[in-house]
Amino acid sequence: MAQDKKQVEQITDMEVDFAQWFTDVCKKAELIDYSSIKGMFIYRPYGYAIWENIQRIMDAAFKKTGHENVYLPMLIPESLLQKEKDHVEGFAPECAWVTYGGSDKLEERYCIRPTSETLFCEHYKSVIHSHRDLPKLYNQWCSVLRWEKTSRPFLRHREFLWQEGHTMHATAEEAREETQRMLSIYADFMENVLAMPVVKGQKTEKEKFNGAEETYTVECMMHDKKALQAGTSHYFGDGFARAFDITFTGKDNQLHYPHQTSWGVSTRMIGGIIMTHGDNNGLVLPPRVAPIQVIVIPVAQHKEGVLEANRAVLERLCAAGFRVKMDDSEQSPGWKFAEYEMKGVPLRLELGPKDMEKNQCVLVRRDSGEKSFVSLDGIEETVARMLDAIHDGLYAKAKKNLEEHTYPAFSLEEAKAIQQEKGGFIKTMWCGELECELKMKEEAGMSSRCIPFAQEHLGDVCPICGKPARHMIYWGVAY
Repeated sequence: MAQDKKQVEQITDMEVDFAQWFTDVCKKAELIDYSSIKGMFIYRPYGYAIWENIQRIMDAAFKKTGHENVYLPMLIPESLLQKEKDHVEGFAPECAWVTYGGSDKLEERYCIRPTSETLFCEHYKSVIHSHRDLPKLYNQWCSVLRWEKTSRPFLRHREFLWQEGHTMHATAEEAREETQRMLSIYADFMENVLAMPVVKGQKTEKEKFNGAEETYTVECMMHDKKALQAGTSHYFGDGFARAFDITFTGKDNQLHYPHQTSWGVSTRMIGGIIMTHGDNNGLVLPPRVAPIQVIVIPVAQHKEGVLEANRAVLERLCAAGFRVKMDDSEQSPGWKFAEYEMKGVPLRLELGPKDMEKNQCVLVRRDSGEKSFVSLDGIEETVARMLDAIHDGLYAKAKKNLEEHTYPAFSLEEAKAIQQEKGGFIKTMWCGELECELKMKEEAGMSSRCIPFAQEHLGDVCPICGKPARHMIYWGVAY
C-alpha cells in the first residue's frame, strides 16, 4: 500500500503551507488548470462537474420560488454603464474594455460585463409598464470578467462562473423580502448541500455592494480560520430605476419607480468546499455535489466472477439514482484507493472473492476513514444512509471549527491579541462609525464580516472608541 501511494502525487500538508496545500489539491485532484492568460483558469471535467451539480440544485430552488432564467449580452456600452454613478465607480478599476470590432475602432467602448445590473435595467425599461408586469423575477447563469490584480484558483479569477439574480418589485417591502428570501436559500444550500455552516447578516456601509442600499451576506469559516464571503444579496431601492427612468403605472393610476434586488453566488463556493472539508490526503467532497458519490473498486479482479459481481453492484446503485463509477483499470487496488481519496469521493466500495462468499462488501468513508462490512442485501439503503451520515459528519466538524474559533473581545487590544495568537472570527459590540471600522482594519488586520441577524449583547459600548454601541459585529481576515 505504501508503495502504491507513492504512485499518486502527494500534496503539501496544510499545517506547513495552507496556500500551497490549496493549490496542490486544485491541481492534483484535477479540478482546474492554468491557461496562458493570467487569472483565467480552465475548469477541468471533474471540477466543472461539481459546478454542474451546484447549478442543478440551486436552479431548481430558484424555480420553486418563481424565478425564470434569461441570458443577456456580455458587452455593456460605456454610456449605459455610466448611468449609475456609485455602481460604475466601484467597478471601474476591474473593467476590461473592447475597443475594436475586427480591424475597425468602435465609436463607443464596450465593457465586458463585471456584473449585469445596467443591462437588466435597460431591458426592464422596455418590458415594465404596469403593476401587472411586476414582479420580474429573473436569474442568469453566465461568466463575468473582473480584471483582478492577483488571482487564485476558484477564489479570485478574472473570469469566473456564477449566477446573478435580478428582480424588480412594486414596493420596497416586497424587494426587501426578496433579498432575505434569497439569502435564506443560499444559507440553506451552504448548510444542507455543501455542509458549510454560515453566519448570516448585513454588510456595513463600507462593505456593501456598489450602488446598493443594503447588502446581506453568508460568511463561512475555512480550515485556516479565515472568512469566505460565500454569497450576497442586495437591496437597491429605486436608485437604478430612477437612473434608467424605469416607471410603472400603479393600481392608483400614478407613475411609480420599481424597487430592485440582485443576488449571486459563484464558483468561489468550490474553493470554500476545498478549504472547509479538505485534508492532507486531498479533497473531501460533500456527497450531495460530488461528481462520483461511490467508487467501486474490484479486489482481485482477475479472479473468476469478481468483475461481474462488482458490475452488478454498480448497476444496482446506478439504478437507485447514485452517481457511481467502477475502476477496473490495471492499477493496483492500493493505487486506486489513494487516487479516489485524493479526489474526495465520499464512499469507497470494495468487493472481492471473500466478500462474494459472504454476500457482503466493504464500505470506506472518505471523511473519517471508517471501514464497514455490510450485506449486499439492501445495499442501496445502506449507501443512502451512509452518504447522509457523511454529510452530517462534515457539517458537524465544520460547525465545531466555526464555534471553537469564534471569540468575543471587549477591547481593541484583546481583539488584536486573539487575531495574532488564534485567528478566527472575533465578535465585538460596535458603534457603527466608519472610523472604528477602519481602525480595526489598520491595527488588528481584520475587516468587518457582517452584522449578524442573531445579535448578542456583549456590552453597552464600542470597545474601539468607547461610544455607545449599536450592534454586535463579526470581524475576521478574509479571502
